[in-house]
Order: sequence, then C-alpha cells, then structure tokens
Amino acid sequence: MPDTNLSNSAIINAYMAATPGSAALHSKALGAFPSGITHDSRWLKPYPLSCERGKGAIKWDVDGNRYVDLFGGHGSHLLGHCPDAVVEATIEQMRKGSQFGASHALEIEWANLIQEMVPAAERVRFTSSGTEATHMAVRLARAHTGRRKIARFHRHFHGWHDAMAFGVDGHFDGTPTPGVTEAVADGVVLLPPNDIDAVRALFERDNDIAAVIIEPIGANTGNVPIPGSFLKALRAVTQEYGVLLIMDEVVTGFRLAPGGAQEARGVTPDLCTLAKIVAGGMPGGAVAGRKELLDELDFDVSAAKGREKIKHPGTYNANPVSAAAGIVTLKAIRDTDACARANAAAEAVRRNLRKVLAEENVPWGIYGEFSFFFIYMNGAKLDIDPMTFDGFSVPSSTFVPDTRKTLTQKLHLGMITNGVDPMGFRGGILSAEHGEAEVAAITDAFRNTLKALKVEGEI
Repeated sequence: MPDTNLSNSAIINAYMAATPGSAALHSKALGAFPSGITHDSRWLKPYPLSCERGKGAIKWDVDGNRYVDLFGGHGSHLLGHCPDAVVEATIEQMRKGSQFGASHALEIEWANLIQEMVPAAERVRFTSSGTEATHMAVRLARAHTGRRKIARFHRHFHGWHDAMAFGVDGHFDGTPTPGVTEAVADGVVLLPPNDIDAVRALFERDNDIAAVIIEPIGANTGNVPIPGSFLKALRAVTQEYGVLLIMDEVVTGFRLAPGGAQEARGVTPDLCTLAKIVAGGMPGGAVAGRKELLDELDFDVSAAKGREKIKHPGTYNANPVSAAAGIVTLKAIRDTDACARANAAAEAVRRNLRKVLAEENVPWGIYGEFSFFFIYMNGAKLDIDPMTFDGFSVPSSTFVPDTRKTLTQKLHLGMITNGVDPMGFRGGILSAEHGEAEVAAITDAFRNTLKALKVEGEI
C-alpha cells in the first residue's frame, strides 16, 4: 500500500486528494516491481505520479489532471510529446515491420543525418540505449589504446553498467556499489569536477588512462555545472597526453544546438554517445566518433590488422521503428529553430523564477544553461542574492543532494498539485513546445509552492 505515514501537511494531502488513480496503480505495482517503480527517478513518497498521455508541453495523469511537463521524457522530447510527423512515421513503419533481423535503408539514412549534424561522427554504431552506448564507448577506448583505465568525474552520470555504477551519488572514494566487483572499480579513476590540474596530475602519474568521459555541461546535465572553458581545457590536455575524450551527449545531443554540445561549445571529442533525442524519444542510442576508433568493430579492418574485433550484437540495434522516429526528429531539429525555442523558454523560466525567489525573500538560486533550469536550495546557507546568483561562482562541493527530505518532497509535490510536473525537486527540462502560457504556469506554480512551504515552516 502507499505510504500514508504523513504529518499534517496540506501539500502532501492535496497531492493525495488529487491523485487517487496514481495511488491505486502504485498499490498494484508494489506486487510487481521493487518499490513499485521501473526507474529509480520515479521513487516518490507517498507514491509516484502515473500518467496516461501527453501532447506538446502538456501531459495528463490517470486521474485526468493536466500538467506542464518539465521531465521531458528524461530529456528525449525536445519537440514535445507526440509530434505529429514522428507519430505518423512510427505508425507507418510499424505497419511494415518492427524487426527484420536484417539490414534496412532507414538505418543508413539515420546514420547519415548523425554524420551531417554531429562534428565527431565519422562513423556511427547504433545501440538500444544510452547505457549501452557508454558501455561500448569505453570498450572501444580500451581496445584502441591498449590501456586499462577510464577517468570519470564525480556525480557525472553515464548509465548504470558496472564501470559507471559508482561515484554518481556516493562511493566517491572509488569503492564499488553492490554487485560491482573491485576489479571493475580498479579500472575507473574518479576525479573532482572542474579541476583541470587534477586531470593533468592524473595523466602525469598514470600512463594507463585510455579515456576521460564527461557530461559536457556538467553532472546530471548541468546540475553541477562546468563552464565551456573547462571542456576546452580538457580537450587540450587529453590531446597533449594521448588520452581519448568521450563526450556523453545522451541528453545534450541535438538539444543544446543541432550539433549538440560539440557545436554549442566548439569542442570535438574522439567519441560521443547519443540516445533519447537521437531516436525521437523511442528506445535507441548510438556511439559516434573517429573512423579509426569505430574500426575496432569492423570485420575487414580487424582481420587486415590481425587483431580480434570487438563483438557487438544487439537485437534492437538500429531498430527500424526507432530509426523512423529518429529520422523525422533529426530533420526537424536540423531544419527548424527547435533548439533555440527550447533554450529561450528555459531562459524565460530562469528569469521569472529568480524574480519569484527575490519577491518571496527566499535565499535560493536558479541556474542552468540552454533548455535546463535548476534550483539551488542553498543547504550550505550561503549568502545568496537570487537575482545575481551564478551557479559557476559557488563551490562544486555545495551541489550535493539536499538532505532535507521533507522539504524536497514537498517542493516536488507542491509543484505537481499546482499543475507542473518537474524533474523531481531539482528543476526541469524545457521543449520547443513550451510557450508563454507554459512559462507563466511554471512561474505561478513555483510561487504558490514557495508560499505553501512557508506556511508549513519548511522555509
């Protein structure tokens, strides 16, 4: 049953009163799934929201409640929910077939679009997810360099396979999480964010580093932000020491700009990983990069060089339905101002929410870049002016997950009961379909939620 061990909170009770259908579904889900959920980010007390449909910037839950969506399909929906052309393309392909066990024309067209739009993409290999893409990228890096280790940054998320399963929200000392062997953990070096001296020092003392992998605008897509200057410095130092740079563009790819962070930041990696938008919101991912690196997967090249190729099967690699959705989506991003519209909507939200904080006298900050915004809840109790807060100016160590669980729960639920489904308590992701009305609704929901939190003594 849903957790009903609640205080006298009007915010929580309002959520429960508005979402009995979600409560009922969660009760059933508890008999099927651990914690009653199918993705860790959906864990929410007293129970998670269950949705039924979406269109554009809006989605509806199973009780018929309407929400401005800020989760964006985990970043997949730059064009909003159910773009007509994408829906029609997937339906048309489903009528033709969803799995042939053979090559098909759509996979070539899909890859050619990626090659056209993404600076690093001399060659492409499709996967079924972003996690599979980062898994393949680190394997390519190790095979090509003959080196054993991968360097990562604290809190940067690269999927859930063994080499990426620690150092995200804990285990920053490099110890493995449950189910991961020490041998795997020994092949990963964790580094503090935004510290180019630490990167250089690692390369000086250890010549066994095959690659560095990074989220190009910061951990969790900018939740712990990094400036473009750091990315440029990282590219320079990796080239100096012969270490490969893997840019994880699973979320940023085709979102910041048509060419992703590579275009927006002016930095070209050796390898990049893609998912979410690349498949038009359908399941699918890809590794793209220099030909000589992707040649580790090539039968003929490997045979000619007398080496064992990397094996890479995968039932749903370049699935034709995902390909159809991806092609239409990428063409729309290439040929329209979709990225610019999403970025402008997020900038309007950031501007408005700063004003709300200042007017409500709440010493928090709003930050983020491109189509993202984040809420700095100031657990460190810094002296903050919401109107001038700069996420790059505060120590990275202060961007730790907030320990005030009741506050973060109520902030999340309060936004939902005010008609906005955020990306948890952290902030949100905007799409090209978020217009003035949606920005105004987000602003009002934030203000009303802050007022309710004040009444309950949380802020």
